[in-house]
Amino acid sequence: MSAVKKVLVVGGGIGGQSVAIALAKKGVEVEIAERLDAFNVYGVGIIQQSNALRALDRIGLADKTMEEGYPYGQLKMFTAGGHFLGLAGAPPVEKYPSHNGISRRTLHEIMYEEAIKIGVIYKMGTTVTKIDNNENDVTVTFTDNTQGTYDILIASDGINSDMRALIFGEFKPRYMGVSVWRYAFKKHEDLDTAYMYYGKRSKIGFIPMCDETMYMFLVSAEGADNPWIEKSAYIPMLKDYLAEFPVKIAQDAREQITDPNLVNYRPIEASHLPDPWFKNRAIVIGDGAHATVPQLGSGAALALEDGVVLAEELEKASTVDEAFRAFMKRRYDRCMAIVNASETLAKWELMEFEGKPLPEGANLGKVIGQAVGTLMAPF
Repeated sequence: MSAVKKVLVVGGGIGGQSVAIALAKKGVEVEIAERLDAFNVYGVGIIQQSNALRALDRIGLADKTMEEGYPYGQLKMFTAGGHFLGLAGAPPVEKYPSHNGISRRTLHEIMYEEAIKIGVIYKMGTTVTKIDNNENDVTVTFTDNTQGTYDILIASDGINSDMRALIFGEFKPRYMGVSVWRYAFKKHEDLDTAYMYYGKRSKIGFIPMCDETMYMFLVSAEGADNPWIEKSAYIPMLKDYLAEFPVKIAQDAREQITDPNLVNYRPIEASHLPDPWFKNRAIVIGDGAHATVPQLGSGAALALEDGVVLAEELEKASTVDEAFRAFMKRRYDRCMAIVNASETLAKWELMEFEGKPLPEGANLGKVIGQAVGTLMAPF
């Protein structure tokens, strides 16, 4: 690889490990600085559409991911009472199913094991406090006061990225007015693919993660002023939302929600960094650059794509600047198309939960269809 020999990735999540694996397989010396002393990924799941699996295939991990996850077909949509509305999602393409459900913990372990095997170095309990970002290299100061010099720094430390602040200045995400709740269960006997139910106050989905487990997500409007909720309120609030859905799978899940420590509650935030996402020898990828709300289930997939594409461009280019600019050309419009579509869907959902009419001409099917087309396109 002509452009870089030694790289620091800050953040050991899905995007960080994606780019680390892709670069290490091309002969680059890669270190990951991860602020946590040890990984403790909670086992709620994620939905992988075919674009996520294509990205994983380019680093040799798609087959393993599908073996340990749960490949399934198109999503089945229902009213709150169980009336079938239709199917959503792209059809299977080549060896890739419409979707693959998998535990976040399982996906992380697959990627971590591969990274260790090919020589990626993890600096656990460590992050960066200072960046000296030059035209020819980048020197960083770590939290233990040691320093290191690298050809490039790749910031993949999430929506509230500290590295983004060090590179570009403060940049705060926006709360979208809706929140998401997640809880993992033993897989329900009726679940043969992903199911989604639309209520008046919320929507819920059930996603298989493997033959034994599934998770539920519930999207609700918690109010713009105070989206954070005390843990003691998690269980009664979730049970209250689920009371709107009399279908068996929802009521069976409702009875099993007992431990507030297993509830994953997050206000839904969005953030998108203007083009370009790089400055000199430092670049931001994943949620730090284009955090998308989960209405299209594509945040992790876009981070995976970022890692693969950045490694490809660094391998081809003769200079870092050339590689970064080529990366932006391939990524910006694609990512923003998904970000914008997801935010539109979130705004419309909030209006429906609040009992407000949708804007004239609002076409849910068109927005989703165009977004699926974008995700299906080559990247």
